[in-house]
Amino acid sequence: MKVVDLFCGCGGLSLGFIKAGMDVVAAFDNWQDALMVYRNNFSHPAILADLMDVEASVKAIRPYAPDMIIGGPPCQDFSSAGKRDEDNGRGDLTVCYAEIISKIRPQWIVMENVERILKTNKLQDALAIFRKSGYGLTYTILNAALCGVPQRRKRFVMIGKLGEKDDFIKDILLKNLSDHEMTVAEYFGDSLPIKYYYRHPRSYARRGIYSTSEPSATIRGVNRPMPKGYKLHPGDPVDSLEGIRPLTTKERSMIQTFPEDFDFSGTKTNIEQMIGNAVPVNLGYFIADAIFRFSGEERHFNVEKRPAVRQLSFFDILDAYPQNESACSIVHEEETVYNLSSKTSSVMDQIVRALRRIGKSSSWLKGRLEESNIDISDWRTSQGGVSKRVISQISDLLGRDIS
Repeated sequence: MKVVDLFCGCGGLSLGFIKAGMDVVAAFDNWQDALMVYRNNFSHPAILADLMDVEASVKAIRPYAPDMIIGGPPCQDFSSAGKRDEDNGRGDLTVCYAEIISKIRPQWIVMENVERILKTNKLQDALAIFRKSGYGLTYTILNAALCGVPQRRKRFVMIGKLGEKDDFIKDILLKNLSDHEMTVAEYFGDSLPIKYYYRHPRSYARRGIYSTSEPSATIRGVNRPMPKGYKLHPGDPVDSLEGIRPLTTKERSMIQTFPEDFDFSGTKTNIEQMIGNAVPVNLGYFIADAIFRFSGEERHFNVEKRPAVRQLSFFDILDAYPQNESACSIVHEEETVYNLSSKTSSVMDQIVRALRRIGKSSSWLKGRLEESNIDISDWRTSQGGVSKRVISQISDLLGRDIS
């Protein structure tokens, strides 16, 4: 089945569906930094789009002729961690999601969201649009820990199909649930070198220490260190804080069941947010697997090869940038695609503008750097930006701040 993923984020739902045998042909989101991570891990198109603009979105999606549209409209306005104001703006995207689907009318639809969406008027508006368009709907609350994810994460999951009755697939969903919650230790085996870890509580009336012999609490979009003054809570399963630390960013992504080699790049703040926002990969797999069990359709295990991105030099990118100005990717020598972070794109833009202002070329800048014995081969930071040292040295040569 050909699938388009809306509000794709960094790709948790997409990856789960691909693992189950779905053919994800395109993905859309309005967060450039998340799309950069998505593009680093998938070879199909990942497109920047304002999905609040229903007509433009339909025009962009329709050429992919999807058999299925999947997505998790932003949930912060519904979430217990958010302001719980469904009229704050992002809640409208749930209705926009339904309107896009009503115009494209794929055979299948999937929507994931927080548990609390059941109490909102926006969901009722969306359900009415789906039903008017001819979809039979099955929706329920799934605990990810019963779906192959080592994390207690309760999520609203809805599956729809044209011409079906409501609850048509609920028996399959419930039958496939595990008979126990998956623990962190069960998922990681011997690869996790700790038995206890810190997870910052929303209130110090709650515990902050967790054991790997239980499921993780819900992975959120922040990962705070343990305060120096943290005092043991009666619910903490330890007698001492010695050796206790928060989970690393990589460990948190793996609790969301991303593979260890999934390529996250960007600022730590953005990466933590992407991980917290993502649909756990194995939850996506669980949903897609249920659809295959119901439909009996053939699975297609065409393993996606990640983009082969050769490390380009600073001037490879700068020379290509004027033809791709303000774009997030650079095509080099007709074969290499380089995904730019928003910060790198901004720096390149400033350099191009400064060179135009003084009537010089990138070759001139390269010559000046060589004359000054300035080496910028290590220009790129581990987070995908341009190092402060290089920004400062080029700013001095151009007589203009390019940061």
